[in-house]
Amino acid sequence: MNRINKKFENLQLNNQKAFIGYITAGDPNLDKTEEFVYALEEGGTHIVELGIPFSDPLADGPVIQAAGQRALNAGITVDKIFRSVMNIRKNTDVPLVFLVYYNTIIIYGKERFIKRCEETGVDGLIIPDLPLEERDELTEIMNYEKLCFIPLVAPTSKDRISKIVEGCKGFVYCVSSLGVTGEKSNFYKDIKSYLQDVKKKSDIPIAVGFGISSKEDIKKLENDVDGVIVGSAIVNEIRASKGDTIKLKEYIAGLCG
Repeated sequence: MNRINKKFENLQLNNQKAFIGYITAGDPNLDKTEEFVYALEEGGTHIVELGIPFSDPLADGPVIQAAGQRALNAGITVDKIFRSVMNIRKNTDVPLVFLVYYNTIIIYGKERFIKRCEETGVDGLIIPDLPLEERDELTEIMNYEKLCFIPLVAPTSKDRISKIVEGCKGFVYCVSSLGVTGEKSNFYKDIKSYLQDVKKKSDIPIAVGFGISSKEDIKKLENDVDGVIVGSAIVNEIRASKGDTIKLKEYIAGLCG
């Protein structure tokens, strides 16, 4: 069973919600990225989302854009990230999800990229700029026992939600607002009814992200979902503490506790 599916199954058996934490791979370097993954897991993160830096990240706000640019400036490549995943897999079975833009996959080669994900131990893909209508060209070469395609839905998805989540595994990524990622809690005004609608239309867990940065945000939303995703706030914490893994672990424990 894929590690994501197994994690949600175990959490649901224990009546727990998933905490999903995002970091940008290679910010400030990949040795620190590996340390951050372990710190996130030790702090209570159930699934780690690794962002692959991209020069035109349309879904990301200024915090994650800046992290991606720092990583690119440091010479991060997709192959280096795969080698880092292989190192991480020697030490932990925490589910790992890539957030990756489709252009990166096309340039790397679709078949080659999927094969490397499955070989190295990546468990899921979030691809914010891949339209539903073009999804089959990628999902048809994926082995869902090894790698899940994680669909994104937004408050504007409405009648398309059923089609977007159809056939997917892992979890549904529910975007909480109409903007880009960031720390500001500017949630969609009817977010509860939107999340309940997604829940009705999905046979896999749902998780909400974008703009979640505090324990209060998590408490506000967790009853309507199976998991919450925190990104920019973690990236900012890493930046503010100059990559101190002890502080990162404590910060995550504070959000999860």
